[in-house]
Amino acid sequence: MKKRLTLSYRLARRFVVAAIAILISPLISYGQAPTVETVQFRSQLVNAVLPYNVILPSGYRSSRTTRYPVLYLLHGHAGHYTDWITRTNVADYAAQYRMIVVMPEGNNSWYVDSAGVSTDKYESYVLKELIPDVDKRFRTIQARYGRAVAGLSMGGYGAIKYGLKYPATFVFAASMSGAFGVIRYTENEMGGSNWEPFLKIFGPAGSDTRKANDVFEIARGLSPARVGSLPYFYFDCGTEDAAQHFKPNRELSEIFLEKKIAHEYRELPGTHSWAYWNQQVQDVLKISARYLPAAMGRPRIRARGQINKSAVTWK
Repeated sequence: MKKRLTLSYRLARRFVVAAIAILISPLISYGQAPTVETVQFRSQLVNAVLPYNVILPSGYRSSRTTRYPVLYLLHGHAGHYTDWITRTNVADYAAQYRMIVVMPEGNNSWYVDSAGVSTDKYESYVLKELIPDVDKRFRTIQARYGRAVAGLSMGGYGAIKYGLKYPATFVFAASMSGAFGVIRYTENEMGGSNWEPFLKIFGPAGSDTRKANDVFEIARGLSPARVGSLPYFYFDCGTEDAAQHFKPNRELSEIFLEKKIAHEYRELPGTHSWAYWNQQVQDVLKISARYLPAAMGRPRIRARGQINKSAVTWK
């Protein structure tokens, strides 16, 4: 009798262990460390190599047919495409969502087509080269409803501007500490060394180039029909941020309210800093996932900080 009970116990234990393994295996698979790849992209429009980092969701390599929505995440002034990976925990935060995150090189372009430098066509680069290359290289949802754009400071300005100008391209646009007042900067504010390149980018005051890149003017000039076609907007700014950032954020929200542009604007404790952006990028990922199909993930079992890194080069 004792022998039979021992045998039954062993069989039962094996059954329980096997059942647990079956139940948690999908979670373990989904909780694999995210993969960060670097693509060395040669832009014909800018005539330069503009690398971009890509966070691939866990399970991307094991699935050969699943397509994923994409969030384009833009860096700030004086920054580079590596900033989001090296200065925040965005790879960890993105691991719980079924989306691809692309972080392109924008240099100090303000993500516009320069008024004075014919090769500095960064807006055209993003729309005509970067997005098509990402769609070609990765299994993306190649439609508006599968594409979002966000950024910090200079990148936040670029993201909101792209959302306003290209509603057929993005379903969601977001900004953290967006430098929306950039068009209003004066030579005294910029300083002599910064004013000349700034003038080359945007052109002189009152120029068509300035108007085409002024988010306030773009928003004010939208017809009701155009407003109805816009993506959903989210933007925030730290209450301790400089007035040159804080006030334009509040002003843009007021214009959006007046024009009945669907959006959410938040004023939160914080400064113009990586501590603030590391916190807020979590909200941007969460909100963007609401508007991107199939982006919501499942619970994960993974040690924080584990990231797989590889590189891809295109010539």
